[in-house]
Amino acid sequence: MKIVIVDESPIRAAILEEGLREAGFVEVERIAETHNLLKRVYAIDPDVILIDLENPSRDELEQMFQVSRAVRRPVAMFVDQSDAASIQASVDAGVSAYIVGGLKKERIKSILDLCVSRFNAFAKLQSELERAKSDLQERKTIDRAKGILMKTKNLSEEEAYRLLRGVAMRESKKIADIAQSVITASELLK
Repeated sequence: MKIVIVDESPIRAAILEEGLREAGFVEVERIAETHNLLKRVYAIDPDVILIDLENPSRDELEQMFQVSRAVRRPVAMFVDQSDAASIQASVDAGVSAYIVGGLKKERIKSILDLCVSRFNAFAKLQSELERAKSDLQERKTIDRAKGILMKTKNLSEEEAYRLLRGVAMRESKKIADIAQSVITASELLK
């Protein structure tokens, strides 16, 4: 697993690096300055990102949140102080673990495991949501096409569906694609 540590403090970064190495992680890179951070993170292409901010300003937090949103990797953020708005912003940005205070090398492995597990669980939920949205949109498209066929060809709902399914099978396409073609053709003929 390739891990990137974003930390301007060499002392704090050393704690993270030591904890990771003791936990068996050998591919660890440190980004010491945040200039062009997103570009540098993309170049390294890590599996996990650990961000350590001693006392983050709003601008620093926003930059880190941009990285979290853009990279789509597990992100653990370590901060010394926090407030409710910062925590909420980090959750909204997709930070998998937001740890306030208590940076100890002994905790790094369990925090990393938590971070990856939460990221994977959230990614699975997002995937399921996207699939459900897609299925719903396909269902709406099929229902609309059935309505057009029922009206123009004087068919029952079952007959309209069978017609769509038959064409889809003959052309080796999805029913939703055939339904979209019916809708498009109907709009052209209006």
